[in-house]
Amino acid sequence: MNPNIQIHTLTWQGIALEIRYIKSWSTTFEKIYGHAMAHLEIRAISEAQRALPITETGYRSHFIAADEIEALGGPIGYVQAWLDEAANDPAWKNSDAANGQMALF
Repeated sequence: MNPNIQIHTLTWQGIALEIRYIKSWSTTFEKIYGHAMAHLEIRAISEAQRALPITETGYRSHFIAADEIEALGGPIGYVQAWLDEAANDPAWKNSDAANGQMALF
């Protein structure tokens, strides 16, 4: 296990998520570009393979500048804001409503 991995949990709209975060994924990247490249892994754990507004499979791997994550209070704040923003997409709202609606036929 990588000692630099932070593991967090977040419950978003009743779905338990695991967030794995590495603040500096590549020291080479940091030396070349002057800022840390972070890596996030987001996984639905209460409902495996549960679609989220950022992934259809319940899993998302995401590389982003560490400064952007820290600006929103860290990995939990970033993922919360990302999910909340993505949930405003009309396609997600329709998909989420369809998943909650039982089919009659």
